[in-house]
Amino acid sequence: MEGQVVGRVFRLFRRRAGPPQDNSGEALKEPERAQEHSLPNFAGGQHFFEYLLVVSLKKKRSQDDYEPIITYQFPKRENLLRGQQEEEERLLKAIPLFCFPDGNEWASLTEYPRETFSFVLTNVDGSRKIGYCRRLLPAGPGPRLPKVYCIISCIGCFGLFSKILDEVEKRHQISMAVIYPFMQGLREAAFPAPGKTVTLKSFIPDSGTEFISLTRPLDSHLEHVDFSSLLHCLSFEQILQIFASAVLERKIIFLAEGLSTLSQCIHAAAALLYPFSWAHTYIPVVPESLLATVCCPTPFMVGVQMRFQQEVMDSPMEEVLLVNLCEGTFLMSVGDEKDILPPKLQDGILDSLGQGINELKTAEQINEHVSGPFVQFFVKTVGHYASYIKREANGQGHFQERSFCKAVTSKTNRRFVKKFVKTQLFSLFIQEAEKSKNPPAGYFQQKILEYEEQKKQKKPREKTVK
Repeated sequence: MEGQVVGRVFRLFRRRAGPPQDNSGEALKEPERAQEHSLPNFAGGQHFFEYLLVVSLKKKRSQDDYEPIITYQFPKRENLLRGQQEEEERLLKAIPLFCFPDGNEWASLTEYPRETFSFVLTNVDGSRKIGYCRRLLPAGPGPRLPKVYCIISCIGCFGLFSKILDEVEKRHQISMAVIYPFMQGLREAAFPAPGKTVTLKSFIPDSGTEFISLTRPLDSHLEHVDFSSLLHCLSFEQILQIFASAVLERKIIFLAEGLSTLSQCIHAAAALLYPFSWAHTYIPVVPESLLATVCCPTPFMVGVQMRFQQEVMDSPMEEVLLVNLCEGTFLMSVGDEKDILPPKLQDGILDSLGQGINELKTAEQINEHVSGPFVQFFVKTVGHYASYIKREANGQGHFQERSFCKAVTSKTNRRFVKKFVKTQLFSLFIQEAEKSKNPPAGYFQQKILEYEEQKKQKKPREKTVK
């Protein structure tokens, strides 16, 4: 079932941006038509987003329950070819389902806690679109239903889009029409390179002109994640076991009450795999209608709301790690999670995580502290991969798997590496490395070079001691 909605190819062909449309009937005017720009590399310059949507609950005819529908869309695309229009329709049909994954039973409320969360739509080619959501109760008297502001983007940067959602929410309290100039300005701005800032000029009635600065983190490999929720819910030992299960591409289910907790924890778990990328089914918050995903025979990493716990537990599942984030427990496990990683390297990760954790203050410091030991784990186990890619005259590389594994001197490390090289995580990484004539310049390569330099310095000291 997941393949029907999440696994479709959502290729959006960019056209001139048409006027925004509010399906609830409020007339919105478009000041001017914007020119689209070509899309440079992800390093910077790309559009911030593809769509801003408002998803509201509408009562079904002759029924007591509700269905989520899109009531506002910017931009409204025009002049699409038939195939392009069909793909857009499939995308827009799927989005409301993920904005209200809880099901269709709702009642009007006077109080509702604001939730910020995200979901991921995976294309057949493996590329992903991210939905950044803010669900809240709109301003107004009396009982009312919550609605969702949703920004669809190909860019993973949760902190940045959370700030953008703050600005959208602030403007929506005034009028839907005030949102358009802000989002149009954002759409015309180029997404900044790592460490850079883009400043937007925006006018708000009764407040005047505001300047909004959006800064992208310098270390871009952690810009889409916040490890704080994962640390709050689980122990270091449990996080290590989740990491071990993910490394061998097993089935992992997270249970939690809140959408924010679910999406933040599953993004954090996937981020521990850097520089490798989870390429299997990945749904931070599974909608009720897609709960059959947990019966899938292939690897998955999904989040499920606690209200569906019994339905999940009653589903036919094999070799799954079921994590209760509310209680900080494993409800189901394979049983060998503590034995997957080499013992010495496991101890090293735990020691590094525990050192100075209470002295960290900012989210950036926490992210770096948590991610660092796991990156170092991959440096020590597979960081020598580039030396075992044999290249032809045309530059095409061929990975020498047997020699690569033999080069690992520790028997326990080698045993792990022999399993890891068979995963899709490693295969996709190596395929990219084979295409590139030089190792990619990035955080992982930097850590490999630092580790190799440390080993060089260590050898002369060992000779001196002898």
